[in-house]
Amino acid sequence: MNRMILVLLSGCMLLAVSTAAQTSPAAWMTPTAEQVSAIYPEVELLYIDLHRNPELAMHEQQTAVKLAERMKALGYEVTTGVGGTGVVAVLRNGNGPTVLLRTDMDALPIEEKTGLPFASQVTAKNDSGTPVPVMHACGHDIHMSGWVGTAKLMATNRDRWHGTLILIGQPAEETGEGAVAMIKDGLLTRFPKPDFALSVHDSAVQPAGQVGFASGYAWASADSVDITIYGRGGHGGWPQNTIDPVVIAARTILTLQTIVSRESNPLDPVVITVGAINGGTKNSIIPEVKMQLTVRTYKPEVRKRVLASIERVAKGEAIAGGAPKEPLVKITPAANATHNDPELTKRLVATLRGVLGQANVVELAPVMGFEDFSEFNLAGIPSADFWVGAVEPVKFAAAQKSGTPLPGLHSALWAPNYQPTLKTVMVVETTELLELLGH
Repeated sequence: MNRMILVLLSGCMLLAVSTAAQTSPAAWMTPTAEQVSAIYPEVELLYIDLHRNPELAMHEQQTAVKLAERMKALGYEVTTGVGGTGVVAVLRNGNGPTVLLRTDMDALPIEEKTGLPFASQVTAKNDSGTPVPVMHACGHDIHMSGWVGTAKLMATNRDRWHGTLILIGQPAEETGEGAVAMIKDGLLTRFPKPDFALSVHDSAVQPAGQVGFASGYAWASADSVDITIYGRGGHGGWPQNTIDPVVIAARTILTLQTIVSRESNPLDPVVITVGAINGGTKNSIIPEVKMQLTVRTYKPEVRKRVLASIERVAKGEAIAGGAPKEPLVKITPAANATHNDPELTKRLVATLRGVLGQANVVELAPVMGFEDFSEFNLAGIPSADFWVGAVEPVKFAAAQKSGTPLPGLHSALWAPNYQPTLKTVMVVETTELLELLGH
């Protein structure tokens, strides 16, 4: 006999989902609206607390304590301090697959300007000892709160799945070092090695209630490149007696763009952005110049070639300008490209569409932001990272109609439409886990 589960995804969208396994095998693999509503108040309280009290990368001590305490209360085996401040919670439930669900924990050095009643007022010292404002401007507070809700739903529904569930609270996603740190600290050897790894990320380009995915490459690799160009100093009124690194830097910046336009296959996305250029102290003094670049690519071979080309261009322009010595080029990798396993993604998309509806699970273009969730796929674990819309639907529709840009991730104004977004995160994560563990 069929019964209907009403899953509330946003204030303006109510989906009726049949739970008859014989007509829709995926439909029963989801928490009921009653279960989600029952735990929602405590999830919201946690979200507000986390938003009000953000912590920077590798300094998530109190955040980790809050997550660990809740996981212990749910009966998970909890280990703290993995890879710094990382939390690992394991729930064993008989024979079956092992599935990892990851949330990131860190916030950003940004001063919040949302005007929310629970806006962050936190100031902390960064790694160089400088006081900076701190804000959850990327939605990691949404991720953590929904993750705790999912942990409770999975513990409540143990009769519907078999296997081992590993939930990790990961530090330092924003700096690209947290996943590597946890893996180096034995995440995949001290604990059961996952057969699959899952994650979600809130989206500033989708309305709340909508889920997005990309099969294959979803997030780019990221490298920071610092270039120091040397000249021969002197008075700006006698430039003939100097070698001006500002002019060399200007030519370098322009030539760097030809790496994208003339050396790269147009079908292989490449971004080279000079985010900072600094040199000099006075109008009339020829200085030394330093540039800071961010480089984004997908394919490893493209990444290697582009970075080599940047170094070649910098050295070549220095020679052309008569610089007294080669520029210093320092490359600092931030993250590898995130590749969603196509078969796993296809499987999860089919199940989510069976639960949420075809129109609410949409394919999106890959983005040039980065995510260190990539490390799990590179470790040989089929992985998938889905986007969950977090923009209030009416505001989203109005912005689409008018063309007015809305605040994005890493904006001081980023304020997710948290109630429907949190509920959607819990539904998506629990549905995915039940799909992988429920057979």
